[in-house]
Amino acid sequence: MNDAETVRKRSLIERWFPVRYLYLRNGDDVRACALGSGRQCMIAVVAVLFSGWTLIASGGLILDLVTNARADEAVIRARASSERVNADLQARLDTAVVRMSATTGSLDDMALMVERRHAALTTVMSMFRGVDGAETALRPALPQHSATQTPLRRILAVRLDQERLIARAEAVAQTRAERLRLAFRLAGLNPAAYSASGPGLGGPLVEASDPKALAAVLDVDEAFAVRIRHAADNLSDMRRLADAAEGLPFRRPTQARTTSSFGVRFDPFNHHPALHQGQDFAAPLNTPIYATAPGTVSFVGVRSGYGNTVEIDHGRGFKTRFAHLNSTAVRPGQQIALGQRIGAMGTTGRSTGVHLHYEVWMNGRPQNPARFMKAGDQLVQQD
Repeated sequence: MNDAETVRKRSLIERWFPVRYLYLRNGDDVRACALGSGRQCMIAVVAVLFSGWTLIASGGLILDLVTNARADEAVIRARASSERVNADLQARLDTAVVRMSATTGSLDDMALMVERRHAALTTVMSMFRGVDGAETALRPALPQHSATQTPLRRILAVRLDQERLIARAEAVAQTRAERLRLAFRLAGLNPAAYSASGPGLGGPLVEASDPKALAAVLDVDEAFAVRIRHAADNLSDMRRLADAAEGLPFRRPTQARTTSSFGVRFDPFNHHPALHQGQDFAAPLNTPIYATAPGTVSFVGVRSGYGNTVEIDHGRGFKTRFAHLNSTAVRPGQQIALGQRIGAMGTTGRSTGVHLHYEVWMNGRPQNPARFMKAGDQLVQQD
Protein backbone atom coordinates (compact mmCIF):
# COMPACT_ATOMS: atom_id res chain seq x y z
CA MET A 1 0.00 0.00 0.00
CA ASN A 2 2.83 2.37 0.81
CA ASP A 3 4.53 1.59 -2.48
CA ALA A 4 1.28 2.31 -4.36
CA GLU A 5 0.88 5.64 -2.58
CA THR A 6 4.49 6.52 -3.35
CA VAL A 7 4.00 5.71 -7.02
CA ARG A 8 0.79 7.74 -7.06
CA LYS A 9 2.53 10.75 -5.52
CA ARG A 10 5.41 10.48 -7.96
CA SER A 11 3.07 10.28 -10.92
CA LEU A 12 1.16 13.33 -9.63
CA ILE A 13 4.39 15.36 -9.28
CA GLU A 14 5.58 14.22 -12.71
CA ARG A 15 2.23 15.20 -14.19
CA TRP A 16 2.51 18.73 -12.70
CA PHE A 17 6.23 19.04 -13.35
CA PRO A 18 7.15 16.94 -16.41
CA VAL A 19 10.80 16.84 -17.47
CA ARG A 20 11.65 19.94 -19.46
CA TYR A 21 14.75 20.71 -21.50
CA LEU A 22 16.59 23.99 -21.67
CA TYR A 23 18.65 24.41 -24.89
CA LEU A 24 21.71 26.64 -24.85
CA ARG A 25 23.25 27.57 -28.18
CA ASN A 26 26.71 29.02 -28.70
CA GLY A 27 27.33 29.32 -32.40
CA ASP A 28 26.99 25.81 -33.83
CA ASP A 29 27.30 24.20 -30.43
CA VAL A 30 23.89 23.29 -28.91
CA ARG A 31 23.70 21.95 -25.36
CA ALA A 32 20.60 20.59 -23.64
CA CYS A 33 20.01 20.90 -19.89
CA ALA A 34 17.27 18.73 -18.39
CA LEU A 35 15.08 20.14 -15.62
CA GLY A 36 13.76 17.19 -13.64
CA SER A 37 10.56 17.10 -11.58
CA GLY A 38 12.42 17.54 -8.30
CA ARG A 39 14.34 20.59 -9.46
CA GLN A 40 11.18 22.18 -10.91
CA CYS A 41 9.35 21.47 -7.65
CA MET A 42 12.14 23.18 -5.68
CA ILE A 43 12.01 26.21 -8.00
CA ALA A 44 8.22 26.38 -7.54
CA VAL A 45 8.56 26.29 -3.73
CA VAL A 46 11.15 29.11 -3.82
CA ALA A 47 8.87 31.14 -6.11
CA VAL A 48 5.91 30.67 -3.73
CA LEU A 49 8.01 31.71 -0.71
CA PHE A 50 9.34 34.76 -2.55
CA SER A 51 5.81 35.74 -3.63
CA GLY A 52 4.57 35.36 -0.06
CA TRP A 53 7.40 37.50 1.29
CA THR A 54 6.68 40.13 -1.42
CA LEU A 55 2.99 40.22 -0.46
CA ILE A 56 3.84 40.63 3.25
CA ALA A 57 6.35 43.43 2.53
CA SER A 58 3.90 45.16 0.17
CA GLY A 59 1.17 44.87 2.79
CA GLY A 60 3.40 46.51 5.39
CA LEU A 61 4.26 49.33 2.99
CA ILE A 62 0.59 49.91 2.14
CA LEU A 63 -0.29 49.90 5.86
CA ASP A 64 2.34 52.57 6.53
CA LEU A 65 1.05 54.68 3.63
CA VAL A 66 -2.55 54.40 4.91
CA THR A 67 -1.45 55.33 8.44
CA ASN A 68 0.41 58.42 7.19
CA ALA A 69 -2.56 59.43 5.03
CA ARG A 70 -4.91 59.16 8.00
CA ALA A 71 -2.51 61.19 10.13
CA ASP A 72 -2.41 63.96 7.50
CA GLU A 73 -6.21 63.90 7.26
CA ALA A 74 -6.48 64.27 11.05
CA VAL A 75 -4.25 67.37 11.00
CA ILE A 76 -6.25 68.85 8.09
CA ARG A 77 -9.55 68.21 9.90
CA ALA A 78 -8.22 69.84 13.08
CA ARG A 79 -7.05 72.87 11.09
CA ALA A 80 -10.40 73.17 9.29
CA SER A 81 -12.26 72.89 12.59
CA SER A 82 -10.13 75.67 14.07
CA GLU A 83 -10.84 77.90 11.08
CA ARG A 84 -14.59 77.27 11.40
CA VAL A 85 -14.45 78.11 15.11
CA ASN A 86 -12.61 81.36 14.37
CA ALA A 87 -15.13 82.34 11.67
CA ASP A 88 -18.03 81.61 14.01
CA LEU A 89 -16.33 83.59 16.76
CA GLN A 90 -15.90 86.61 14.49
CA ALA A 91 -19.58 86.50 13.54
CA ARG A 92 -20.64 86.33 17.18
CA LEU A 93 -18.31 89.15 18.11
CA ASP A 94 -19.74 91.38 15.38
CA THR A 95 -23.25 90.65 16.63
CA ALA A 96 -22.20 91.36 20.22
CA VAL A 97 -20.71 94.71 19.27
CA VAL A 98 -23.91 95.80 17.57
CA ARG A 99 -26.06 94.58 20.46
CA MET A 100 -23.94 96.16 23.14
CA SER A 101 -23.62 99.43 21.26
CA ALA A 102 -27.41 99.73 21.13
CA THR A 103 -28.04 98.65 24.71
CA THR A 104 -29.35 101.05 27.33
CA GLY A 105 -27.93 98.98 30.20
CA SER A 106 -25.83 100.40 32.94
CA LEU A 107 -22.12 101.01 32.37
CA ASP A 108 -21.47 99.70 35.86
CA ASP A 109 -23.07 96.32 35.03
CA MET A 110 -21.02 96.00 31.85
CA ALA A 111 -17.81 96.94 33.65
CA LEU A 112 -18.55 94.38 36.38
CA MET A 113 -19.08 91.65 33.77
CA VAL A 114 -15.76 92.52 32.08
CA GLU A 115 -13.95 92.42 35.42
CA ARG A 116 -15.37 88.99 36.26
CA ARG A 117 -14.39 87.63 32.86
CA HIS A 118 -10.93 89.10 33.29
CA ALA A 119 -10.50 87.27 36.61
CA ALA A 120 -11.59 83.99 34.99
CA LEU A 121 -9.22 84.57 32.08
CA THR A 122 -6.37 85.20 34.50
CA THR A 123 -6.99 81.73 35.97
CA VAL A 124 -6.92 80.12 32.53
CA MET A 125 -3.82 81.97 31.34
CA SER A 126 -1.91 80.93 34.44
CA MET A 127 -2.50 77.30 33.43
CA PHE A 128 -0.60 77.87 30.16
CA ARG A 129 2.54 78.90 32.02
CA GLY A 130 5.48 76.88 30.69
CA VAL A 131 3.77 75.85 27.44
CA ASP A 132 6.06 76.68 24.51
CA GLY A 133 4.74 79.56 22.42
CA ALA A 134 1.67 80.10 24.60
CA GLU A 135 2.93 83.33 26.15
CA THR A 136 3.23 85.02 22.75
CA ALA A 137 -0.01 83.58 21.37
CA LEU A 138 -2.05 84.55 24.43
CA ARG A 139 -0.64 88.03 24.96
CA PRO A 140 -3.40 90.66 25.44
CA ALA A 141 -3.71 93.35 22.78
CA LEU A 142 -2.28 96.74 23.66
CA PRO A 143 -5.04 99.27 24.44
CA GLN A 144 -5.56 101.79 21.67
CA HIS A 145 -7.90 104.27 23.30
CA SER A 146 -8.32 107.71 21.81
CA ALA A 147 -9.41 110.84 23.67
CA THR A 148 -12.73 110.84 21.83
CA GLN A 149 -13.67 107.23 22.75
CA THR A 150 -16.59 106.84 25.10
CA PRO A 151 -16.37 104.61 28.19
CA LEU A 152 -18.78 102.20 26.46
CA ARG A 153 -16.44 101.84 23.49
CA ARG A 154 -13.50 101.19 25.80
CA ILE A 155 -15.39 98.45 27.67
CA LEU A 156 -16.41 96.93 24.34
CA ALA A 157 -12.78 96.89 23.18
CA VAL A 158 -11.68 95.09 26.37
CA ARG A 159 -14.46 92.52 26.00
CA LEU A 160 -13.57 91.85 22.37
CA ASP A 161 -9.97 91.27 23.40
CA GLN A 162 -11.19 88.84 26.07
CA GLU A 163 -13.15 86.96 23.41
CA ARG A 164 -10.05 86.84 21.26
CA LEU A 165 -7.92 85.52 24.12
CA ILE A 166 -10.31 82.72 25.13
CA ALA A 167 -10.65 81.69 21.47
CA ARG A 168 -6.86 81.62 21.12
CA ALA A 169 -6.53 79.64 24.36
CA GLU A 170 -9.03 77.08 23.06
CA ALA A 171 -7.16 76.80 19.76
CA VAL A 172 -3.70 76.49 21.35
CA ALA A 173 -4.82 73.82 23.83
CA GLN A 174 -6.81 71.85 21.24
CA THR A 175 -4.06 71.94 18.61
CA ARG A 176 -1.32 70.87 21.02
CA ALA A 177 -3.48 68.08 22.48
CA GLU A 178 -4.51 66.80 19.03
CA ARG A 179 -0.92 66.67 17.81
CA LEU A 180 0.10 64.68 20.86
CA ARG A 181 -2.82 62.28 20.34
CA LEU A 182 -1.72 61.88 16.73
CA ALA A 183 1.83 61.05 17.83
CA PHE A 184 0.55 58.32 20.14
CA ARG A 185 -1.61 56.86 17.36
CA LEU A 186 1.40 56.82 15.01
CA ALA A 187 3.19 54.71 17.62
CA GLY A 188 0.22 52.34 17.75
CA LEU A 189 -0.76 53.48 21.25
CA ASN A 190 -4.17 54.52 22.58
CA PRO A 191 -3.82 58.15 23.75
CA ALA A 192 -6.83 57.79 26.08
CA ALA A 193 -4.91 55.21 28.12
CA TYR A 194 -2.18 57.78 28.81
CA SER A 195 -4.21 61.00 29.16
CA ALA A 196 -6.45 59.35 31.76
CA SER A 197 -3.56 58.79 34.16
CA GLY A 198 -1.42 61.24 36.06
CA PRO A 199 -2.27 64.27 38.20
CA GLY A 200 -4.91 66.72 37.01
CA LEU A 201 -4.75 70.47 36.99
CA GLY A 202 -6.88 70.73 40.11
CA GLY A 203 -8.99 73.67 41.26
CA PRO A 204 -12.52 74.64 40.23
CA LEU A 205 -11.87 74.04 36.51
CA VAL A 206 -11.58 70.30 37.22
CA GLU A 207 -13.88 69.92 40.20
CA ALA A 208 -16.89 71.75 38.74
CA SER A 209 -18.01 69.42 35.95
CA ASP A 210 -21.39 71.10 35.40
CA PRO A 211 -21.26 74.33 33.30
CA LYS A 212 -23.71 76.08 35.62
CA ALA A 213 -21.65 75.14 38.67
CA LEU A 214 -18.45 76.33 37.02
CA ALA A 215 -20.14 79.59 35.98
CA ALA A 216 -21.19 80.10 39.60
CA VAL A 217 -17.69 79.35 40.91
CA LEU A 218 -16.01 81.72 38.43
CA ASP A 219 -18.87 84.25 38.67
CA VAL A 220 -19.19 84.56 34.87
CA ASP A 221 -21.89 83.78 32.30
CA GLU A 222 -22.43 80.10 31.47
CA ALA A 223 -21.33 80.36 27.82
CA PHE A 224 -17.99 81.84 28.83
CA ALA A 225 -17.57 79.18 31.55
CA VAL A 226 -18.11 76.40 28.98
CA ARG A 227 -15.36 77.78 26.75
CA ILE A 228 -12.98 78.09 29.69
CA ARG A 229 -13.70 74.49 30.69
CA HIS A 230 -13.11 73.29 27.11
CA ALA A 231 -9.69 74.96 26.99
CA ALA A 232 -8.83 73.57 30.45
CA ASP A 233 -9.80 70.00 29.47
CA ASN A 234 -7.63 70.09 26.33
CA LEU A 235 -4.75 71.62 28.26
CA SER A 236 -5.06 68.91 30.92
CA ASP A 237 -4.94 66.19 28.24
CA MET A 238 -1.99 67.92 26.57
CA ARG A 239 0.05 68.02 29.75
CA ARG A 240 -0.70 64.42 30.68
CA LEU A 241 0.18 63.19 27.20
CA ALA A 242 3.32 65.35 27.14
CA ASP A 243 4.41 63.94 30.52
CA ALA A 244 3.77 60.39 29.28
CA ALA A 245 5.60 61.04 26.00
CA GLU A 246 8.73 62.17 27.86
CA GLY A 247 9.05 58.66 29.33
CA LEU A 248 8.41 56.67 26.13
CA PRO A 249 11.09 55.66 23.57
CA PHE A 250 10.03 58.09 20.83
CA ARG A 251 13.48 59.43 19.89
CA ARG A 252 16.13 57.94 17.58
CA PRO A 253 19.14 56.06 18.99
CA THR A 254 21.31 57.40 16.16
CA GLN A 255 20.96 59.48 13.01
CA ALA A 256 22.60 56.74 10.93
CA ARG A 257 20.82 55.27 7.91
CA THR A 258 18.46 52.32 8.29
CA THR A 259 19.69 49.08 6.67
CA SER A 260 17.04 46.60 7.84
CA SER A 261 13.52 47.18 9.15
CA PHE A 262 11.22 45.33 11.53
CA GLY A 263 9.43 42.29 10.09
CA VAL A 264 10.06 39.13 8.09
CA ARG A 265 13.31 39.05 6.11
CA PHE A 266 15.85 36.54 4.83
CA ASP A 267 18.40 35.73 7.52
CA PRO A 268 21.85 36.95 6.34
CA PHE A 269 23.51 33.74 7.62
CA ASN A 270 21.22 30.85 6.62
CA HIS A 271 19.17 32.78 4.00
CA HIS A 272 15.89 31.44 5.44
CA PRO A 273 12.85 33.68 6.14
CA ALA A 274 12.88 34.86 9.79
CA LEU A 275 11.28 37.56 11.93
CA HIS A 276 13.58 40.54 12.47
CA GLN A 277 12.50 41.94 15.84
CA GLY A 278 14.15 45.33 15.56
CA GLN A 279 15.62 47.92 13.23
CA ASP A 280 19.24 48.08 12.06
CA PHE A 281 21.32 51.23 11.58
CA ALA A 282 24.69 51.28 9.81
CA ALA A 283 27.50 53.79 10.43
CA PRO A 284 31.27 53.80 11.04
CA LEU A 285 32.77 51.91 13.97
CA ASN A 286 32.30 53.56 17.40
CA THR A 287 29.47 55.87 16.24
CA PRO A 288 27.81 57.08 19.50
CA ILE A 289 24.50 55.45 20.51
CA TYR A 290 22.02 57.39 22.66
CA ALA A 291 19.12 56.48 24.96
CA THR A 292 15.73 57.01 23.32
CA ALA A 293 13.95 57.75 26.63
CA PRO A 294 14.82 58.11 30.31
CA GLY A 295 14.91 54.92 32.35
CA THR A 296 16.97 52.46 34.36
CA VAL A 297 19.66 50.23 32.85
CA SER A 298 18.45 46.66 33.43
CA PHE A 299 21.21 44.73 31.61
CA VAL A 300 24.75 45.31 30.35
CA GLY A 301 26.68 42.38 28.94
CA VAL A 302 26.81 39.76 26.23
CA ARG A 303 23.66 38.03 24.96
CA SER A 304 23.72 35.08 22.58
CA GLY A 305 23.54 36.37 19.02
CA TYR A 306 23.33 40.01 20.14
CA GLY A 307 26.93 40.46 21.26
CA ASN A 308 27.55 43.41 23.60
CA THR A 309 24.07 44.54 24.65
CA VAL A 310 22.49 47.30 26.73
CA GLU A 311 18.87 47.07 27.87
CA ILE A 312 16.93 49.95 29.47
CA ASP A 313 13.66 49.70 31.38
CA HIS A 314 11.51 52.82 30.81
CA GLY A 315 8.55 51.83 32.98
CA ARG A 316 4.90 51.44 31.85
CA GLY A 317 5.93 48.06 30.37
CA PHE A 318 8.43 49.56 27.87
CA LYS A 319 11.98 48.32 27.33
CA THR A 320 14.63 49.05 24.68
CA ARG A 321 17.56 46.89 23.59
CA PHE A 322 20.78 48.05 21.87
CA ALA A 323 22.88 45.21 20.41
CA HIS A 324 26.18 44.50 18.56
CA LEU A 325 27.87 47.37 20.45
CA ASN A 326 31.63 47.76 20.30
CA SER A 327 31.69 49.27 23.79
CA THR A 328 29.26 50.30 26.54
CA ALA A 329 29.23 53.43 28.70
CA VAL A 330 26.65 52.51 31.37
CA ARG A 331 26.23 49.99 34.17
CA PRO A 332 23.23 48.00 35.50
CA GLY A 333 20.98 49.99 37.83
CA GLN A 334 22.15 53.34 36.46
CA GLN A 335 19.52 56.03 35.86
CA ILE A 336 19.60 57.17 32.23
CA ALA A 337 18.38 60.50 30.80
CA LEU A 338 16.94 61.03 27.34
CA GLY A 339 19.75 61.42 24.81
CA GLN A 340 22.48 60.14 27.16
CA ARG A 341 25.30 58.22 25.45
CA ILE A 342 25.08 54.52 26.35
CA GLY A 343 27.71 53.00 24.05
CA ALA A 344 29.34 52.85 20.63
CA MET A 345 28.34 51.03 17.45
CA GLY A 346 30.19 47.80 16.65
CA THR A 347 29.84 44.36 15.07
CA THR A 348 29.91 41.96 18.04
CA GLY A 349 27.73 38.86 18.18
CA ARG A 350 25.91 37.46 15.17
CA SER A 351 26.69 40.34 12.86
CA THR A 352 27.83 40.74 9.26
CA GLY A 353 29.16 44.30 9.66
CA VAL A 354 29.27 47.41 11.84
CA HIS A 355 25.69 48.35 12.79
CA LEU A 356 23.26 48.88 15.66
CA HIS A 357 20.38 46.47 16.21
CA TYR A 358 17.68 48.40 18.08
CA GLU A 359 14.53 46.87 19.62
CA VAL A 360 11.47 48.31 21.39
CA TRP A 361 9.44 46.01 23.65
CA MET A 362 6.02 46.70 25.19
CA ASN A 363 4.62 44.35 27.83
CA GLY A 364 6.99 41.58 26.73
CA ARG A 365 6.27 41.85 22.99
CA PRO A 366 8.54 43.31 20.30
CA GLN A 367 7.21 46.43 18.56
CA ASN A 368 8.12 48.13 15.30
CA PRO A 369 10.67 50.82 16.27
CA ALA A 370 9.84 52.82 13.11
CA ARG A 371 6.37 53.66 14.47
CA PHE A 372 7.85 55.08 17.67
CA MET A 373 10.40 57.13 15.74
CA LYS A 374 7.60 58.54 13.54
CA ALA A 375 5.82 59.58 16.73
CA GLY A 376 9.03 61.24 17.90
CA ASP A 377 9.34 63.11 14.61
CA GLN A 378 5.78 64.37 15.11
CA LEU A 379 6.68 65.64 18.59
CA VAL A 380 9.80 67.37 17.27
CA GLN A 381 7.68 69.17 14.63
CA GLN A 382 5.32 70.30 17.39
CA ASP A 383 8.19 71.72 19.42
